[in-house]
Parts: sequence; structure tokens; C-alpha cells
Amino acid sequence: MEQERLRILIHGANGRMGQALLRLAAIESQLDVVAAVSRKVGQRVIEGVPRFAASELHAVPAFDVAIDFSLPEAFDGILAACVERGSPLASGTTGLAVSQLDAIDRAASRIGVLWASNFSLGVAVLHDLVERAASVLPAWDCDIVETHHARKLDAPSGTALTLGAAAEAGGASPRYASVRAGDIVGEHLVQFATAGERIELAHRATNRDIFARGALQAAVWLAGRGPGRYRIRDLLG
Repeated sequence: MEQERLRILIHGANGRMGQALLRLAAIESQLDVVAAVSRKVGQRVIEGVPRFAASELHAVPAFDVAIDFSLPEAFDGILAACVERGSPLASGTTGLAVSQLDAIDRAASRIGVLWASNFSLGVAVLHDLVERAASVLPAWDCDIVETHHARKLDAPSGTALTLGAAAEAGGASPRYASVRAGDIVGEHLVQFATAGERIELAHRATNRDIFARGALQAAVWLAGRGPGRYRIRDLLG
């Protein structure tokens, strides 16, 4: 018997991540993108995928899981739609307000929600390494330097803040520096330094597809799970 394909909604479909998700999902035989949602819609169907405006979320077909890479002002709509449909949400939208993060916690009592500032599995491992280093080097200086493309708006990046939270959990007090230049996909350096020595933990992304692949993997993992607030590190076992 042929296995049923996982029905995915992609929110923020016209952005860089949305386009990567559409391209990669199209070559995965177990995935079926049933709706691509963006702020504005021109052509209604592109390469077999129905297109909807953000204002038309109420009209999208049934979906098993939604993947969101949009903007903070669009996030509330997709979260509400997922709660209404009882479908889980994997979101990588950064720059969310405290009230929106609180809304994720409330939604997690009804659906599975996996919000992450970075969907790279390598960054998930880096997160653990940073917390461990901070816990055994409490008196060392901790600095986080993040570098992204010139069009990225939020600074420090969501990933840098997540790494900083890991450092704080280990007892460090991180400082941040942000660089915006060219078309750099994303680089994060966490440095621990003291008199005479330093340790550098770094992750460098050279292709945005790693984030899209991680988001698709997270969506497959999240589909069918019960309500709860999940993390990328949960995928690592």
C-alpha cells in the first residue's frame, strides 16, 4: 500500500527560506505542499502548488503541519490558524515580541509547536557545546559575534540570542557583536577568553538549504506528535 504523503503548508512562501522550502519539498516523495502562503498573491497556482494571500488563511485546504518563515507581523495569523485547525507548527520567524513568545507557550497546550531561531542541526549541537563550556568556565569572558547578509534586519540575530541564552544557562554573561555584509548566509562565533588562552566555538553556513532541510525534517518529526513546546535538539535524540 502506498504511504500517504504529509500535507505541508508553507507560510512566507515568497521569502528566501520559503522559496528554498518549496524547491526542496518538491523533490521529496513523501511530502505534498498543499498551500503556499505569502503577503500578496499574483498567479494562483505555480508548479502545481496553490497560492494564498496571508489574508486568506481561513480558506487554505487541510494540512498536517505548517512551516513558517515570515515576519513578526504575519506570525500571529499562522499561529492562530494552526490552533484552529489542530495542526502543528514549525516556525523560524525571528524578531518576535515577548507577547508572541507567550502566545507560543499557550498554543503549545493545544498543538505541537517547534519554534527555533535556527533550524541547522549543527547549530543545535553548538548550543549544547556553548552551555557546557560556560558551565566549566564561569570566570571567562564570553563574546558572541554573528555575521549575516546586508539585508538582515534584526541584530543581534535570533541565533546569537539563543546561543547567548545557552551561555547564560551555563553561568556566563555574553556580549554581542553584529556584522551585516554582502550575501553572507550566516556565521556565529562564540568565544571564551581569559588571560593567556581562549576557546572559539563556531558554525558557518554556506548554503541556505541547510535551514530549509532542517525545517522539513522538523516538520516530518513534528507531524502527529501531541501538544507541546519542542526544540531542534529534540530531533537529535
